[in-house]
Amino acid sequence: MSGFVGVHLSDPTLQSQFTQVELRTLDSKYHSAKAQCGIITASDLPPILGRLKGISGIHTEDDIRAELEESYPDMKHEIDFESFLREYLAFQGRAAGAGGYKRTTSILRQSTTTLLHTISQSEKASYVAHINNHLGEDKFLKQFLPLDPSTNQLFELAKDGVLLCKLINLAVPGTIDERAINMKKTLNPWERNENHTLCLNSAKAIGCTVVNIGTQDLVEGRNHLVMGLISQIIKIQLLADLNLKKTPQLVELVEDSNEVEELMSLAPEKVLLKWMNFHLKKTGYKKEVTNFTTDLKDGEAYAHLLNVLAPEHSTSSTLETKDPTKRANLILEQAEKLDCKDYITPKDIVDGSANLNIAFVAQIFQHRNGLTADSEKLSMAEEIAEDDTQTSREERCFRLWINSLGVDTYVNNLFEDVRTGWVLLEVLDKVSPQSVKWKQATKPPIKMPFRKVENCNQVIQIGKELNLSLVNVAGNDIVQGNKKLIIAFLWQLMRFSMLQLLKNLRSFSQGKEITDADILNWANKKVKSAGKSSQMESFKDKNLSNGIFFLELLTAVEPRVVNWKLVTKGETDEDKKLNATYIITTARKLGCSIFLLPEDIMEVNQKMILTLTASIMYWSLHNKPGQRDIEQSSSQSAASAEGEGLAGQVSNLSADKK
Repeated sequence: MSGFVGVHLSDPTLQSQFTQVELRTLDSKYHSAKAQCGIITASDLPPILGRLKGISGIHTEDDIRAELEESYPDMKHEIDFESFLREYLAFQGRAAGAGGYKRTTSILRQSTTTLLHTISQSEKASYVAHINNHLGEDKFLKQFLPLDPSTNQLFELAKDGVLLCKLINLAVPGTIDERAINMKKTLNPWERNENHTLCLNSAKAIGCTVVNIGTQDLVEGRNHLVMGLISQIIKIQLLADLNLKKTPQLVELVEDSNEVEELMSLAPEKVLLKWMNFHLKKTGYKKEVTNFTTDLKDGEAYAHLLNVLAPEHSTSSTLETKDPTKRANLILEQAEKLDCKDYITPKDIVDGSANLNIAFVAQIFQHRNGLTADSEKLSMAEEIAEDDTQTSREERCFRLWINSLGVDTYVNNLFEDVRTGWVLLEVLDKVSPQSVKWKQATKPPIKMPFRKVENCNQVIQIGKELNLSLVNVAGNDIVQGNKKLIIAFLWQLMRFSMLQLLKNLRSFSQGKEITDADILNWANKKVKSAGKSSQMESFKDKNLSNGIFFLELLTAVEPRVVNWKLVTKGETDEDKKLNATYIITTARKLGCSIFLLPEDIMEVNQKMILTLTASIMYWSLHNKPGQRDIEQSSSQSAASAEGEGLAGQVSNLSADKK
């Protein structure tokens, strides 16, 4: 189980500027340099700081040295870890001020130029109301609810992880097998850490951005991080219907099939704005609403929107009122008649609270969207939106994987968003640092089509340098949105990333390349060493569909993690799904970052089975490096004995334009 002991500083204000993930990374950099130098002095800092994210590329070592010489007349002055952190923050702040990289703190993306994190009391009250309304009857949580928004009860309850896990299941039902959540009134640190690990990995699996946040941050109850995570989860729940699959009537917002594809590529918030403007245009409202802040402050757009959506409650008094606060009060009185008042107050409207305005408009959409597309348009929408099931699941997996990497561009629709090539370059930069020639790349929005081709050509070129199989594939295939080739390319890139992670565990690989055969062999040996008899012949072995092998593998790497009383024999589809859901939840609870669905296990999706096995293997070797589960000799013999068959399997997953 991943440890929960964090890096603790003597200065609480300094501690508040970093997540535990960031602190552990910086602590490792500092002590690695200290091990080489004996002590760290001011003269040692320029090359260390110059390579850190947020400073690299903005300040040269000479710039850093010149600045430090002003602060330290004696450059032999010893620098302890906390002084190192302060200098890091100072140079990051200067870099941000110079128009360079602006440091982001986890899910809130806040700059470090301020020393204290603040939270919106209005947002907190809104989220507490959401929790009280939706989870008030939950069998476990009802003993703690309702929460009082004027207190810190929300953050205290979140410390055990149960609330966050329940919110995730509320947003995307079935994400977490609740049988695996540790639910009792008092949890020990181990159980609490398991819940938070499960929460963070599951949050990534529904599309939350949780880069640089660790379980210790949640255990410590860092309010701004908890609020940011809750905000994302609730937003995902409220915006879940803003797509053509859930609401095909949205096709009424567009004129033809080309516009439908454009609609599908929009973020849910953008679809919400498009929907709002569609109805406002009917009323003769002249302004276009382009955001959820300043454009809504005066309340005029809300007044027109509610009048057109609910003519039975329409009134002219709202628009006749000149005082914004009074108008906001009248808006909420009108919205209450549609049962839409949970998320916002008059002050929030006048202040232009973006998150709460989004929540309010989404709630109006859920209760009264006012769309009535004709049957012809509905058929067109359903035909375009309905990919084959397999492609749809893989699109979801790769989209979530990309977003989990912490790239700057958030992917909403994989096949549309990659067509400029920019997102793929960002992914390549994460997977293979410094492989991208950014000076030769063009950042969206891109008006000239050939610039997109240039970006995508560089993507293909880097892919070939990484030895990905890209037979007869050109950058223009990505620009054209060829789904088969995009999926094949991303699969190979994801697999490359996994194998590199395993290769970097030198206690296992000794620096040698890792193959699919090594992963297969490791899993079989691990299960056998635990006294179990089940084995996996390949990553498409149909016997894997009942889930028993993976439950035995999870037990082998961490004996206490599987509750065998909850396991079925996997003989019926219903039992197989129960096992598959439990496997995914248990692996995430252990610490595996995975994006497959229960159906992928039940149907033995070769790609997803490999990712699951590799993730469990990585966790085991990373957290228990003393256990040499496989000798190099046996790896090599397995590779030679089975490599030919496995190579054939992998070649079928390569990108080939035939």
